[in-house]
Amino acid sequence: MPDKRTPGSSSSHTIMPQEPAQADRFGRARQARSATLLEDYAELIADLLATGGEARTVDVARRMGVAHATAVKTIGRLKREGLVTALPYRGVFLTEAGHALADRVRARHRLVVELLVAVGVPVEDAEADAEGIEHHVSDGTLAAFAGFLQARK
Repeated sequence: MPDKRTPGSSSSHTIMPQEPAQADRFGRARQARSATLLEDYAELIADLLATGGEARTVDVARRMGVAHATAVKTIGRLKREGLVTALPYRGVFLTEAGHALADRVRARHRLVVELLVAVGVPVEDAEADAEGIEHHVSDGTLAAFAGFLQARK
């Protein structure tokens, strides 16, 4: 079945994707948005543990720019997902799965930053933009980014 033109569109360039393809795209975007928060928290907790030896909820809240109660709620979700453990008065610790997630997110972030800088984006902007892109880019696109960067070397 051919793609349908957008109703009321006078442009021959506006083409609607097939419904299953479009639904799949939106579904992947929703899934990425749902995972974004957990990924950011896991990455931050890993950074806090690596630099200071501990990740206290108050530090997580401050660095995420959220209320303490919001951090507590999200850390609770991380616990339910098996990504962190928390001990009273001792802070938050990543499980093996949490460390793996943080490592994957950090690697995606670095690759996106490297690509953005390679195409001329200033480093500061690339770092900020990568915070959003890293969560929504597919593995296939990441592989293409890596291939592009490797070919440039």
